[in-house]
Amino acid sequence: MNAVPTLDPASSLAWPLTRLMWIVFALGGAVFVAVATFTAYYAWRYRHRGARGEPPQIFGNAREEVLWMVGAAALLAGLFALAWWTMNRVDPAPPAGRTPDVIVTGHQWYWEAAYPAAGGRGAVRVANEVHIPAGQRLLVELRSADVIHDLWLPRLGRKMDAVPGQSNWLWLEADRPGRYGGTCAEFCGAQHAWMRLDVVADAPEAFGAWLAAQARSAAPPSVAAAQAGAALFAREGCGTCHALRGVGARGGPGPDLTHFASRQIIAGGVLTNTPANLRTWLRAPQAVKPGTRMPTYPLTDADLGHLGAYLGGLK
Repeated sequence: MNAVPTLDPASSLAWPLTRLMWIVFALGGAVFVAVATFTAYYAWRYRHRGARGEPPQIFGNAREEVLWMVGAAALLAGLFALAWWTMNRVDPAPPAGRTPDVIVTGHQWYWEAAYPAAGGRGAVRVANEVHIPAGQRLLVELRSADVIHDLWLPRLGRKMDAVPGQSNWLWLEADRPGRYGGTCAEFCGAQHAWMRLDVVADAPEAFGAWLAAQARSAAPPSVAAAQAGAALFAREGCGTCHALRGVGARGGPGPDLTHFASRQIIAGGVLTNTPANLRTWLRAPQAVKPGTRMPTYPLTDADLGHLGAYLGGLK
């Protein structure tokens, strides 16, 4: 899993925040340099030169003290006004009655994205990826299914807590197509570090095609190995935790697997989605990601092959 860059904005929502950060950094640096320079100068200027006795003592200078206080207050007031203007620009209140384009929910330990407009609230649910059309601003409703999480997307300038029992709102936009990494920034348990996600900004036409494909039911198994995997999936009760639209599996705690094979990462980003990694994950999820909600099943090599064939066909 790649690192998450923090100083490379890629959204009209991120540029104002990055600019504000550099302004604050520059002003803070200038104040530090000025204070350090004056301190060093006066330490040298009034150093001990061998004279005896106490030097003349100066107790206060009202004029200079007022100037220092007014200057510091003006600097803070300017920064406050700039921050206020920036925050209102990048996070305007959503219009009354506006329904979210995407609902992002934090789970221990993965992110889920649901698209209410695609066949009803929650009809399309994906894990560890949030697809958006590039150049368009989407309204996101942010939730938590268990504890406090924090959605952080540095290049898109988004960072907000997901709090159990309440919805928070934010806008999400990417200037151009690409894949933008994110993570959870609020410690939320043993596998907090492996709660990654990617925001995938598609060209608008590609996004529409992706959403239409995701709205379809799970593909039926077409080969014998996949059919055996589907039977194993049902027999072992995998549908208790995982949903598979169109085949009667409506589990909720785990990720929706309807189009599992279309994703690039699994298990909150701890593994890329390859047949070998899927086999490793199914064989011993607790060894790969200790504490994960995914239990370890006593699967044989044949079982792993069948499940891999079935899940690998869910595109």
